[in-house]
Amino acid sequence: MFDHAYGSYMKYAYPADELMPLSCRGRVRDQEPTRGDIDDSLGKFSLTLIDTLDTLVVLNKLDEFEDAVRKTVKDVRLDNDVVVSVFETNIRVLGGLLGGHVMADLLRQRGRRMQWYRDELLHMATELGQRLLPAFNTTSGLPYPKVNLRYGVLNPLSRTGNESSTCTACAGTMILEFAALSRLSGDSVVSLLIHTFKAFNWMEQLGGDIVIIILYVCPVITESGVGAGIDSYYEYLMKAYILLGDNVFLERFNIHYSAIMKYISQPPLLLNVHMHNPTVSVRSWMDSLQAFFPGLQVLRGDLKPAIETHEMLYQVTKQHKFLPEAFTTEFRVHWGQHLLRPEFAESTYYLYKATGDPYYLRVGQSIVEKLNSYARVPCGFAAVEDVRTGTHEDRMDSFFLAEMFKYLYLLFTEKSQLPIDIDKYIFTTEAHLLPVSLSITQPPCPGNNTEDLFTHSCPSTETLFPNNPSFAKTIRDGYKYLTGVGRAFQTFPVREIQLPLQDNLMEPIEFLKQMGISLTQINGARHGRLKVHHKGVYRVKLVAELSTTPEEEVVPHVVQLISPPFLGRTVLVAGPAKFGMDLTKQEHGVKGSIVKASPFTACGPIDNPEQILGRIALALRGDCMFAVKARWLQAAGAIGIIFMDHREGSNSEETPLFQMVGDGDSNEDITLPLVFLFSREGSVLTAALEEHKNVDVLLLPKKKQLGQGEDWEEKGLVFKNMLLKEEEEGEPKEEEQQQPLYSEASDTLTSKPCSEHSSQSQETNCESDTNP
Repeated sequence: MFDHAYGSYMKYAYPADELMPLSCRGRVRDQEPTRGDIDDSLGKFSLTLIDTLDTLVVLNKLDEFEDAVRKTVKDVRLDNDVVVSVFETNIRVLGGLLGGHVMADLLRQRGRRMQWYRDELLHMATELGQRLLPAFNTTSGLPYPKVNLRYGVLNPLSRTGNESSTCTACAGTMILEFAALSRLSGDSVVSLLIHTFKAFNWMEQLGGDIVIIILYVCPVITESGVGAGIDSYYEYLMKAYILLGDNVFLERFNIHYSAIMKYISQPPLLLNVHMHNPTVSVRSWMDSLQAFFPGLQVLRGDLKPAIETHEMLYQVTKQHKFLPEAFTTEFRVHWGQHLLRPEFAESTYYLYKATGDPYYLRVGQSIVEKLNSYARVPCGFAAVEDVRTGTHEDRMDSFFLAEMFKYLYLLFTEKSQLPIDIDKYIFTTEAHLLPVSLSITQPPCPGNNTEDLFTHSCPSTETLFPNNPSFAKTIRDGYKYLTGVGRAFQTFPVREIQLPLQDNLMEPIEFLKQMGISLTQINGARHGRLKVHHKGVYRVKLVAELSTTPEEEVVPHVVQLISPPFLGRTVLVAGPAKFGMDLTKQEHGVKGSIVKASPFTACGPIDNPEQILGRIALALRGDCMFAVKARWLQAAGAIGIIFMDHREGSNSEETPLFQMVGDGDSNEDITLPLVFLFSREGSVLTAALEEHKNVDVLLLPKKKQLGQGEDWEEKGLVFKNMLLKEEEEGEPKEEEQQQPLYSEASDTLTSKPCSEHSSQSQETNCESDTNP
């Protein structure tokens, strides 16, 4: 499998950053349609090659490794005039160069290979570290999210924008690579390490034990969790302690971990909570990046919750073939993408090493089989666009080679078959290998007498990880049928919550009702009974049961082109939104003229508000949340928004419609209607706009579209008469723009319109039409 993926990259894509496995060619930045922030990983530095270097050694492909190092030294430039993500460049490229150097130096010391190598990869890593360093030139020490490899951040030529926010993971996932670079290269770059320590220290001053996902914008994003945006911050606290031997990292990790297990962990779920009120969950779904967390729990030695969460994730993969990018607490698909992410395989590897339970080999086998069955294509492996349909995306990220194959190979391979002693290395978040010997502090490990796995941990792994497969099985069994497959669902044990009384001593039952919670008897048991715990607090037992209701139905909407020459005949299927105006409750939809937003992504102030005012805006998906775009366009005066998919070739025939979701906070301020078109349908609309300039459309549910079961020639004339009358009367007033196409008084035609071929004398004798 690795040969197929890596060979396809080298054959069809190198020296490009990534392979496009469906197109069988390389993805070169600025030569392919932009994908927004996703492309910030691409720096024209042969990303996939560098990210794969130490994987080649782990898989014992030493000839290919030596050839790859030669190509990297000869072909790769790091001074390109391109804006890249500081976070992605650090973990993938800087980490890849360091992991490659460590492996090359090891092989050179053995005296059989790499005798020509003179630390070229380390020199390149030092250069890249210096090029990333301008991003840390902030008052807080937290890095800017983007940097220009040639011009830095503040240079007028840098084009990095003025972003003032960064994710916690982005700012807090630097210490391993920069510390390793400092210690491998000497004191000449000690300033790199100082900057990354400064970033960690600033985050400690955020206060409390719950850490926010997005920094700098606390009033906007106020949630915390362990998934996307924050995941590797926790990972690097623990691993910085392991690599560097400094207790400050372990102390900070333990503070956060205690809070996670108190508020976020609801076994087997991990749910985001409100930062300032962590007893309140702010999402009903989880993202796939949380799959790394069981592996981190293994490193800490907390095996039981690791087994529970991992088993839940495995059950989800059995139901959907892969982990969806996000899934609900009922284990249904929230976002259907699967980008070949390695986190689930990573945790599977850690759990197998900790327990010795062959069950996890079977889990790994299922990963291998599903990759081969559903992701393998002639030119590599392709990401899955939607796990429900199995459609592919023309994408194979570098982490698939850097991480997925490394963890799977290590899972199935005996230690004696590896060319290195894997226990002497720690994995970065991109699975690059850094030697634990870099530590300058050697904390004592009392009682660590074992020569087995994790010999650098304290205390002994015999205490942390009993090599008893039945231990893990007894924990897993309670979650074996979690998704309802195999047998009827059984309720979880009763969980008690404390219910504070209000100052007015409102009865707790009434208080719950106002919160939208009703207590009912189940199977004759009095689970709704309250009992006094102490003054001012009652204890109440609640029982939750998972229903077997089908997935939430998505009501198809349409964008119907009604101006000449379309006259209602062109109808584009669209997806609805969970926020904004509910078009299903509008009798006849919303009508307006189409105007393309500038900038097209609408992620900031709108440059053409005078054109947007009173019209329906057309905007491109990507770069920011739908709710953010909607607020900017609503402020510019739009009366509706049509979002277009940025993924080329997507269409409603092959991909199920979905409902656009907000940004996690209240979206009640967004009042205009929103619909979503896939790329192919969107191209029809943009082509119409380019050809005819003025295009009027109607936004409404599909079942209410005009012309169904009616004569289109007759309906077309009605559209013409309506539009001609609007032209004679002048442009509608701003407050009239959002009126429905039909008035309530004339839901149907009151008289038959004159034929299009009527003479003028006949036309004067016709009854006047009632315009819809």
